[in-house]
Amino acid sequence: MSIPHTRQSTERLLTPGEVASLFRVDPKTVTRWATAGRIGSIRTPGGHRRFRESEVQALLATLTTEASTADAR
Repeated sequence: MSIPHTRQSTERLLTPGEVASLFRVDPKTVTRWATAGRIGSIRTPGGHRRFRESEVQALLATLTTEASTADAR
């Protein structure tokens, strides 16, 4: 008898503090961004927020690109 393979994401999940360090903001700001829908988050069984590293990196790249473009004007 075979057990069906369930795909589990091996993507790293970041804490609000880790995300805050990347953006150089306060962790509460990251929580507000999640509440406002600016960045997606998931909740652990204990109710803590976690952020997908790929989504955080994509947002960081977008904001960095926007800032570079604005500086060039």
